[in-house]
Amino acid sequence: MKKQVVGIIVLAILILGIIGLKFYKDSKKSFEEDGIHAENLTDVTIAVGGGKEDFLADEKVNEIMKNKYGINPIYDGWSNGKLIINPLVREDGSKYDLMFCSDQRFYDYYKLSPDSSKGEAERYRVLNGGLTLNTPIVIYSWDTVVDALITENIVTIQDGTYYITDMNKLLGYILEGKKWSEIGLNMLYGSINIASTDPVTSSPGATYYGLLLSIMCEGNVTDTSMQENLPKLKEFYEKSGYMNNTPADLFDRYLKTGMGGEPMIVDYEKSMVEFANSNPDGFNQVKDHIRVLYPSPTIWNSHCIATFTEEGNKYMQVFEDPEIGQIAWEKYGFRTGVTGGSYDVSSLGINGIPQTITSTVSSLKMSMYENLISYLSENK
Repeated sequence: MKKQVVGIIVLAILILGIIGLKFYKDSKKSFEEDGIHAENLTDVTIAVGGGKEDFLADEKVNEIMKNKYGINPIYDGWSNGKLIINPLVREDGSKYDLMFCSDQRFYDYYKLSPDSSKGEAERYRVLNGGLTLNTPIVIYSWDTVVDALITENIVTIQDGTYYITDMNKLLGYILEGKKWSEIGLNMLYGSINIASTDPVTSSPGATYYGLLLSIMCEGNVTDTSMQENLPKLKEFYEKSGYMNNTPADLFDRYLKTGMGGEPMIVDYEKSMVEFANSNPDGFNQVKDHIRVLYPSPTIWNSHCIATFTEEGNKYMQVFEDPEIGQIAWEKYGFRTGVTGGSYDVSSLGINGIPQTITSTVSSLKMSMYENLISYLSENK
């Protein structure tokens, strides 16, 4: 009888031990899945320029930052211009951990000493930084238009990607006032044109006109070559007619009005990736007719980080995470590598997107952009 009682007690202890072990493992697993608890997260304050709001707000991106890196990012929106002119402080007067601007020229300019003659505020010492999210300037068009440009030896197909291999010829057509009908597109009214946002009021437009100036200067933009080509660039600007102020409005017009409304527009590569992900039904309706053209050379639009504290450095390291890079590319069209990253572009399902971008020109210095914009603004 005693042996039976002892056996039952031993069995009960074993069962309780197994239950306890399972509860411990489940609790540990639950803790690991939940990630780092909120009280253990490090707040990182970021002065951020526009153009990447949806990516930074992405639920999965923030989950990775918190659970894997222990970071709680706090974003305050700043325009690029204010980032380099105004005192970079939060509403409570505290210092930011980093700046995340939307254009390399502002990043490069921030690292210089402030120009007191322009009323620029003192700047933080930059600990680390560089190009973080990249997307090249592209030209969106339509199948029929591109077929005509191929016949004109302006566009070339290489490995399934459409490249504008004779930008000078295309610019020449626009400056000459050549009609669409003169290249066989009788259904299109008026002169050949590429719609863009206004370079005087829009950062994307300014980047595009910086590319045009680089092409006109044959890749060697100096004070002398710039002054020689600015009159031609302004003539191009004046022939461009009405301009949208935001890329989103222009891209929306391109999709809604079709070939008859916008035969060719300038925008970022990322716009088509975002559209395909956010509106798959709409994308499926146009995907066989849209064409993505890569100017040869093109120019990067680079969102750059400049860190001011060790917490800022910790945030910047997150962008080395392969999973973050994958989300940035597949959902939002940002390339996190200089020439395209290690991901497979074919997974997007968008025809003509190249794995790497190799033919590019460097971004102009801030002083050159200021001269360019000032010249275009004269007698506007």
